[in-house]
Amino acid sequence: MSEYLPVQQKRYAARPKAGATDAAEQRYWAKFKSPVLVKEYASISHIEFSRSKPFDFAVTSSTRVQIYSCATQAVRKTMSRFKDVAYSGSFRADGKMMVAGDAQGSVQIFDLASRAILRTFTGHKDAVRVASFSPLLTQVLSASDDKTVRIWDLPSEQAVFTFTDHQDHVRSALFSPENPNLIISGSYDHTVKLWDTRSPNPCIATMHHGAPVESVLFLPGSALIASAGSNNIKLWNTLSGCSHETTLANHTKSITTMCLDGSGRRLLSGGLDNQVKIYNLQDYKVAHSIKYPGPILSMAVSPDDTHLVVGMASGLLSIRRRVVKTEDVVKARKRIEAARAGARGGTFMHFKRGQSHQAEADDLKVEEHRKKKMKEYDLLLRKFEFGKALDSVLGTNQMAVVVVSLLEELIHRGGLVIALGGRDDVALVDITNFIHANIVHPRYTDLLVHVAEVILDMYAPVIGQSVLIDELFLKLRTKVQVELSMQQELTRTMGLLESIMLASQKLI
Repeated sequence: MSEYLPVQQKRYAARPKAGATDAAEQRYWAKFKSPVLVKEYASISHIEFSRSKPFDFAVTSSTRVQIYSCATQAVRKTMSRFKDVAYSGSFRADGKMMVAGDAQGSVQIFDLASRAILRTFTGHKDAVRVASFSPLLTQVLSASDDKTVRIWDLPSEQAVFTFTDHQDHVRSALFSPENPNLIISGSYDHTVKLWDTRSPNPCIATMHHGAPVESVLFLPGSALIASAGSNNIKLWNTLSGCSHETTLANHTKSITTMCLDGSGRRLLSGGLDNQVKIYNLQDYKVAHSIKYPGPILSMAVSPDDTHLVVGMASGLLSIRRRVVKTEDVVKARKRIEAARAGARGGTFMHFKRGQSHQAEADDLKVEEHRKKKMKEYDLLLRKFEFGKALDSVLGTNQMAVVVVSLLEELIHRGGLVIALGGRDDVALVDITNFIHANIVHPRYTDLLVHVAEVILDMYAPVIGQSVLIDELFLKLRTKVQVELSMQQELTRTMGLLESIMLASQKLI
């Protein structure tokens, strides 16, 4: 005979408490404390972190690009060989080179070790506002006030692609991180264009933002594109023909810059209203806001999520560092050292410590699992006394999940009808009251509706013969009718809200 298995209590995913996520985000961003303020000579037009350790960051301001150390917040190197105002100092992925544009239309490639100029591209006729390396490392993207976007080949020093579809200054452009053949660009002609270098007609999609576009961004996976212009951010779905997905309008003045955090789970935007807004990409809600002393022009978050750097129109540079506890790092080191010690005979040294040695918090412990004593309803189920098992949980104020778990077990064992049968009006009170109290709970509704139907089928012939049973059934019917009316009202309300939202999107 097989061993009896106790009733398994049903487990449901815990519902997050109201505001729990917001509170967690508040605590996370509150760790970016004690901003270091540095005064540059002019407005800071671009900030970018190196993607290779130690994650230094480049600050473009006036006629120079300065590289700051993350560890000391001090300037390590300065690139100042520009004839005019510099723009968009950007690192190559390997951290060995840097590219930057200038107001005269030049694009220059620097060797970071020697600060020597390796290449100079001079095809643009106006200021180059955007310059960045391709994920392929041998190509450079540039966008200019001359309305063009160009892709340059480093070995041949030639422009291999020139896109001329924009009708005004191009102020933002970048490669897709997943596909170097895809590029997006945003222009003051109010459009965002998606380019594919493999296509005979490279412009494969045009999105109308409705305002001069200051910044564009591929969201993780490149399925969504974010464009910032005026005081709103618009999201476009590349998988459905670059259709408009949603609009985020949380700033009061023009948005000038956007970036992702190191984990790619949050979108940050900065604007002329002196605010940095942090959006959760799961629901696009503002998770946190940070106020700065001046209009924001540029912003970046370090790849390891420890630094938030913001540049302002006044030339003020704010460097915030997240306070990280070293407990996890110390514990990890201890585990590694313990593993190494074990390989060198550390197990013997472990036992040599003696019985009086006190265990540390992160030591591995062997837990002893004792066989749990069976519950009363398990003992009754084991004897096939289904009715008594049900009465044992109904009459002892057990949690609802315990009663529901037992009812489900009775259904699986084919004992529900037996457990409910042969009862008088008094014996039906507890189960009927339980159904009345919990039938509208979303987790229990399906099961309790089934149990209620079984009870009605079994005791329909005696309706009208017992005042107590009639009152119980009428009470249950009223509860169900009220719930159905509420569901109908909610459905109507949702339909009205959906119509209002669709109408507002068309107006936008």
